[in-house]
Amino acid sequence: EAHVRYGGIVPEVASRQHLLAILPTLRQALEEAKVSWGDLSGVAVTMGPGLAGSLLVGVNCAKAVALAQHLPLVGVNHLEGHLYAHWLTGQEPVFPCVALIVSGGHTELVLMKGHGEYRGLGRTRDDAAGEAFDKVARILGLGYPGGPAIEKAAAHALPYPTLPRPWLPGSYDFSFSGLKTAALRLAPDHDPAALAAGFQEAVVEVLAGKTVAAALEHRAVGILLAGGVAANRRLRQALT
Repeated sequence: EAHVRYGGIVPEVASRQHLLAILPTLRQALEEAKVSWGDLSGVAVTMGPGLAGSLLVGVNCAKAVALAQHLPLVGVNHLEGHLYAHWLTGQEPVFPCVALIVSGGHTELVLMKGHGEYRGLGRTRDDAAGEAFDKVARILGLGYPGGPAIEKAAAHALPYPTLPRPWLPGSYDFSFSGLKTAALRLAPDHDPAALAAGFQEAVVEVLAGKTVAAALEHRAVGILLAGGVAANRRLRQALT
């Protein structure tokens, strides 16, 4: 709610919200897990990449807890944390696998050959997928956050205009800035819901298409989908 008026994340506002939320979140985590400080064997904290101010709040809080409770402190890579969330589902992934990490700040395609064995295959050359959703939602007047707003608007929008697919031949990189420009130019002449559907289809087709192509090329036995944009049902459907 703090970001709605801006149509996107403002780093300073995000940092202040982290300050307000982090201690209640810690207390809630302990209560839900039914553990006390004395039951813990260590403190892990996301150290980056990401918004520096928000990361700083988390790291300082983790340092304070580790010092006060005499626990070891472990720094975790943000994107690696997204990958290892799959080991919490009860169905352990099998190597090798290709991971698509899509969020408001990141769009990465990674080959995971084993634990800690990564090879970057592609990444966005401009906007992250989630950022593009936010910006196009703002163009269409659909609200924030843009991903759920566009998905909801697009659910029953037929027919919809065809937007360009930025395939970047010969590369597993992504680019979404041209799609934003196309949406901006088409906006005055199209229904917002229809244009939302056309935009979503363009993003999903490229994300899913490159991910499957990479999995086939590298003979992966599985695909991992992580990050906030992984909540998009159309993307999950396309990958399935």
